Amino acid sequence: MSELIDVMCDVARAAGAAILDIYQEDDFGIETKSDDSPLTRADLAAHQLIVSRLNEAVPSIPVLSEESDPDVMLQRRQWTTFFMVDPLDGTKEFINRNGEFTVNIALIDDGVPVKGVVYVPVKDVMYRGDQSTGEASVERDGLVQLIKTRALDAGAPLTVVASRRHGGEALEACLTVLKTRFDNIETTNMGSSLKLCLVAEGAADLYPRLAPTSEWDTAAAQAVVEAAGGQVVDIDLNVLRYNQRDEILNPFFYVLGDPAYDWTGLLKQVSI
Repeated sequence: MSELIDVMCDVARAAGAAILDIYQEDDFGIETKSDDSPLTRADLAAHQLIVSRLNEAVPSIPVLSEESDPDVMLQRRQWTTFFMVDPLDGTKEFINRNGEFTVNIALIDDGVPVKGVVYVPVKDVMYRGDQSTGEASVERDGLVQLIKTRALDAGAPLTVVASRRHGGEALEACLTVLKTRFDNIETTNMGSSLKLCLVAEGAADLYPRLAPTSEWDTAAAQAVVEAAGGQVVDIDLNVLRYNQRDEILNPFFYVLGDPAYDWTGLLKQVSI
């Protein structure tokens, strides 16, 4: 199990290479899924590669991917330990060629994302988090650096990261509440699970996600955030857990860089 996260990183890199091959082409083979979200040849290529390689490397651990067949979706409620995969998180960003898309692979054990890797193919950046060791890191330009979330500094701005495409009105309601306590708030917009990774590496303090997501969107990055010292919590400030419900949708949530800060009285004022 200690070497499993290395396997996850290798598989994510291979999937990223397959995605970039299609990223260079003119025709992405775009389709529309039943939930009106886009699907490309890159999503499917990454899905097939990841599932195949994880099954080969660790046949005892089942795999749930966003692109898995419906029968796998039904079987997953019987699983205690499994891989949860988003083979291409940020398909709209991929289609728009802005580079803000990732490959996400998490290991879930009894509802907890205990290991996670988030790979950014365009930049060749790898985030990884292992809650068994309490260690999170980012690899850029061949250099690996340990990362930690940052403590809130009373004199510094509160940095809030937000979705590029979702939750505008709810975000404004949240910012209105935050302004009652923080004089200086900086916001930045970004696609995919990179928003959680910004909090994990101490580049942002808070990510309010007050719009729908699915469990595979967040599991890997939550492992990174929590290994780095942060938390991912629902609007009642309960830590997010996985595979606990028949539906695969997450509740609305907050990513907290400094869990020791008194968020309770503040965030519960947000009207959603």
